[in-house]
Amino acid sequence: MPEVKEATDSYFADFMRLEREANHFPAWLGELRKKALEEFAEAGFPTTRHEAWRFTNVSRIAETRWCAPETSANGAAASLLDRHAIPGVAARIVFVDGLFAPELSALENLPEGLQVVALRRAQQQPSGDLPGRWIESHLARHAAIGENAFVALNTAFFQDGALIHLAPGTDLKNPVHVLYLRASNGAHTATHPRTLVVTGHQSRGGIIESYVGQTDEACFTNAVTEIAVGEDSSVEHLKLQDEAENAFHVGTVQAVQARSSRFLSHSVSWGAALARHDINAVLAGEGAECTLNGLFQVTGQQHVDHHTCLDHAQPHCSSREYYRGVLDGRSTGVFNGAILVRKDAQKTDAIQSNKNLLLSEDAVINTKPELQILADDVRCTHGATVGQLDSEALFYLRARGIGLEAARHLLIRAFANEVIGRISFAPARQRLAERLLGRLSKGWTSEDSL
Repeated sequence: MPEVKEATDSYFADFMRLEREANHFPAWLGELRKKALEEFAEAGFPTTRHEAWRFTNVSRIAETRWCAPETSANGAAASLLDRHAIPGVAARIVFVDGLFAPELSALENLPEGLQVVALRRAQQQPSGDLPGRWIESHLARHAAIGENAFVALNTAFFQDGALIHLAPGTDLKNPVHVLYLRASNGAHTATHPRTLVVTGHQSRGGIIESYVGQTDEACFTNAVTEIAVGEDSSVEHLKLQDEAENAFHVGTVQAVQARSSRFLSHSVSWGAALARHDINAVLAGEGAECTLNGLFQVTGQQHVDHHTCLDHAQPHCSSREYYRGVLDGRSTGVFNGAILVRKDAQKTDAIQSNKNLLLSEDAVINTKPELQILADDVRCTHGATVGQLDSEALFYLRARGIGLEAARHLLIRAFANEVIGRISFAPARQRLAERLLGRLSKGWTSEDSL
């Protein structure tokens, strides 16, 4: 299609302009960016002919000429922050339209062993400093640019993001909150946020990653998060996608786990016209444990796609996966859960479950488990269900004087709260429960505040 080629070619001109302006990038990163652009140019945007994108059409992203936001609307962002900040966190780092906003962040008096730095600032520090070494050791080492065109695009064009590091032995009581706010009303703007989390031996901590926005024009967020979970360490990660109803969101979370580590992932997707989430974990050390936990709730003509992949690369590892979807209107959902058990990954224990509620006759869900088992001493199970609200439960509630809409809301909340209830940080859990209630009572508009 001529429109796609023209839009793709425009990235080369944008890249040359970025190179001229981005003199703060170290040489190795400049070479990496060039390689990523070449990978993107060779692969192009995926189409529905690609199996992994069979049910998700990104032609509206591919055909649009996106540009970087010209100015950061920090005034509007401050209002967004007031509504979406979560109390009690150990630190808060805020980005407005893709760039670090120090005046909205809270990075003073960090707990011992915790470092939170904007990637752009870390790259400008002297060669050999610790943040720079962490970036060079881990950035683009886990989320491969040759396997996902959107990851390659992000690697070529990201300008800023968050670096979070936990020193060995750190026990972080409260999580770090990373907020990516979209506040600019410029037409067809795109940002490419990058988040890098590195944890040391026997450390423990949590990260909340929020993508929120309220813009009048269509916008595109292309995010990549890499998480290196150190040996015998534990990471809990919550990604909340709650962008405006005219937004497009594509995001990749890639975790790599060392020996005896634990990784708990929560993905909650409410906003955007089209949202695609790739969430992958490589259990690269013996005895690693991983749980992927997700909830999506959409209506109107929203489309949300979750693709997960659990790569059991070593023996004696276990994984659990619980995804739930609630769909109304003419919305569509996709869940594709892949489990790979490699030849030497004996004693693997993997369980996957996907349950979906269709609240209208026009809502559609496509769910597909993928199991590739190359070892012979394993326990792997999966299950998927698609249904409507339990008529007997509705009758039971109505018989006790509860109105129809209130009864429906109670059942939906109970269904969704099985996912939300697994979030350990109480203030985040409470905010999400309130947000869920607000969406049910106000028609599920993506711009309602928490």
